[in-house]
Amino acid sequence: MTSVISLLTDYGLDDGYVAACHGVIATISPDSRIIDVCHLIPAGDVRRAAAILAQTIAYLPPGVHVAVVDPGGGSRRAVAIEAGDHVFLGPDNGVLSWAVHASGGARAAYELANEDFFRKPVSPTFHGRDVFASAAAHLTLGRNPAELGPEIPLDRLVSLPEPTSVIREGAVEGEVLSVDSHGNAQLSISSGDLATLGVQPGSTLVVWLGRRQVSVPFRETFAAVPLGELVAFTDSAGLIALAVNSGDASQRLGLPPGARVRLSLAS
Repeated sequence: MTSVISLLTDYGLDDGYVAACHGVIATISPDSRIIDVCHLIPAGDVRRAAAILAQTIAYLPPGVHVAVVDPGGGSRRAVAIEAGDHVFLGPDNGVLSWAVHASGGARAAYELANEDFFRKPVSPTFHGRDVFASAAAHLTLGRNPAELGPEIPLDRLVSLPEPTSVIREGAVEGEVLSVDSHGNAQLSISSGDLATLGVQPGSTLVVWLGRRQVSVPFRETFAAVPLGELVAFTDSAGLIALAVNSGDASQRLGLPPGARVRLSLAS
């Protein structure tokens, strides 16, 4: 097993939670390399965490990837999922599901039940440190994921609904997949979807928000419009994002994660 461990949490950076996870890993597996994917996920935002991990995993080396974002506060079953060259550890609430899919799909899953892999005593409110970080470190030392606990049938794993887009009647319909810290609304609509409709950079989109509609220029970057102006562009994941140059598109348009959006080429 590779010595790379990635961490993604909603712990924030104002406390010592992330450092504690690093410390547990370094104590057990001092040669491990830790990659911090993100620790600023909005508290309990499983979809945001799932999207970030799924869109990052292609750029991470083979390794053990820990994602701990759980509104249940440790009440969910802890799982390990093997997919591609990776092992994913986290609560069984769907936070791992999109990254597992992006890695080729799960080939085996296990419940984290073997306390030999845990730091003791296990805090009931800090499984990220005592269960997930500890188990990840042990895996980098060559332990087999099958040692973690009983195997779980793959169809019993919790999965988030996959983001979708539908093209019909000259428009493409999708949803707000996530909203980043700048207020940019990333959609489940891809640049390929827009190309199918004949949309190219320089075009103008009609963005339908329920019964409202807004005309938005489609450009290569958000900086291609004046300060404070709306813009649509293809982000680094190949998905369409709605942004305001130096502003907050989600707030201006009333677009929380999950909101439905319809795009068409302005006539």
